[in-house]
Amino acid sequence: MPHPALIHLFGCRASASRLFRRYTTFHSDDAFAGNGDPTERRLISEDEKALQDALHRQRKTEWKRRQGGQTFLDHVVIHVRGGRGGDGCVAFHREKFQQYGPPAGGNGGRGGDIYIKPSSHLTTLSSVPRRVVGNPGGTGSGTWQNGRNGEPTVIEVPVGTVVRELAPEDPSRAPDEWEAHEKEYEGLDDEERRARWRARRFVHFPDSAGDNEGRSAFREAIWDLIKVDRELRAQRRERNAAPLTLDLDHVEDVTIPVDAPLGRPHTQNLGRLVASGGEGGYGNPRFVGPENRSPKFATRGYDGERVSLALELKILADIGLVGMPNAGKSTLLRALTAGRAKSEIASYAFTTLNPFVGVVRVGLDGSIMGGTLQELVHDDTVMEKQRHRELLESGALAHAPTRNQELNAAAEEAPETALEAFRFTVADNPGLIAKASENVGLGHSFLRSMERSSALVYVVDFSGPAPWDQLTVLRDELEKYKPGMSKRARMVIANKADTIDSEDVGAVVQAKGKLSALEEFARAKMDGLDVVAISGKYSQNLRKVVRLMRGYVEDARREPLQPTYAYTSSTSNL
Repeated sequence: MPHPALIHLFGCRASASRLFRRYTTFHSDDAFAGNGDPTERRLISEDEKALQDALHRQRKTEWKRRQGGQTFLDHVVIHVRGGRGGDGCVAFHREKFQQYGPPAGGNGGRGGDIYIKPSSHLTTLSSVPRRVVGNPGGTGSGTWQNGRNGEPTVIEVPVGTVVRELAPEDPSRAPDEWEAHEKEYEGLDDEERRARWRARRFVHFPDSAGDNEGRSAFREAIWDLIKVDRELRAQRRERNAAPLTLDLDHVEDVTIPVDAPLGRPHTQNLGRLVASGGEGGYGNPRFVGPENRSPKFATRGYDGERVSLALELKILADIGLVGMPNAGKSTLLRALTAGRAKSEIASYAFTTLNPFVGVVRVGLDGSIMGGTLQELVHDDTVMEKQRHRELLESGALAHAPTRNQELNAAAEEAPETALEAFRFTVADNPGLIAKASENVGLGHSFLRSMERSSALVYVVDFSGPAPWDQLTVLRDELEKYKPGMSKRARMVIANKADTIDSEDVGAVVQAKGKLSALEEFARAKMDGLDVVAISGKYSQNLRKVVRLMRGYVEDARREPLQPTYAYTSSTSNL
């Protein structure tokens, strides 16, 4: 049976490194570990060796995805702790002509809650802190002054984040508040455990701890707190039985009614509650009774909830591009966005290691809006930068019209081109290879971003001898990763059609035959997908692509994408 950590590994590099150091005692030459003393060496199990290898691959995967200054992160484990409640106060009222006043200690404030909220301004989980601790409640004071409640803490995550609370058996989960207390009691006898528990729960008036121990009111307070502890433990068991799962796929807007009364607090959009703050302690007036008129003890605040959350970002895009490495997906995205999407283009495979989302703006006449109106040629990123630098240094761009000037000039000639009719988003996903569903070549990391697209579009290299073979591999990998996922595919784009020599009659006839074979394959084996041959580099035949994509998006928006909570390990077999 595989180790549990092989089922769920960490997106958090700190957690992975910590466990990696724990298991680096393995020696491949003799399969023993220890502190160097042969008598204390122990045999490493197969599960531990597999865990070490998996964690090593996980670190290598994260390192690769951060090359070139990239900070995209789509999976992370964070540990959240609600604010601790403030302690109650032991005090007595004092004023002139009243030397022995009544108990006047205030209650402690409640600890701050932890909320999680989607934000449209974020695109990666790299800015989410790995450990979040809520604000503590204030301590009570004399003259019946209660402590202030802790301010809530809001964790902002990108839209499209799936939040899953880790189960108790998960190896990356941190101990909850009760498990942390039990660790403090390890190795103590019953008397020491009782003394430690009372010190954690009670605050005594100076030099009154011994006197309080013998009072019946104090023993009743102990029994009351024991019942409270039992109730809180029962609530924790109920939460562990039903872990929290959230799908933050949209930003919730809170609308304040126009006739809302002035001077009253309005509802704040804090997001979803993930960890509650601890309750504050009671001041000594709480324990006044017929037999105990001046209690000299108060209670301390409770710790907030401790939870470990796995955050998984699945890019929310209307259209997701799916293709093999070097199929021209990045070039196609730049062409669809009129050059506004600055995705990297190069002639080698795996140029894109992280998803890139661009916005396509469609005019009333069906043209692509937002970019320069001149004919664009999308070349390698390095060559484009070099060409732009040469033009800049030579002064050729000194009198060149800006993008706004070109748009204004075009609007005067044809006003309909300046009006936007529709817009949608397209995600340039990293390339897939065979066995990507088995997590080969960062497969699961790439497939996760495709999972949340409303519609999928296959992009194949039309210059190859058999582009239908690429379609078979892509469809099979989507189905193996999640059954039914390939049903979202709506179109096949045959890119790089510009590589065909138009002056060679034989090549043109062969290309037409290949396109007919691709259309027949898509009709017979791919449920009748639309097939469009284009040139992303020279922005050719894109109007038809945009028109079809617009129809797919309109259909998908009428039937929203159903949320999914499937989880797969992000470890890569490299």
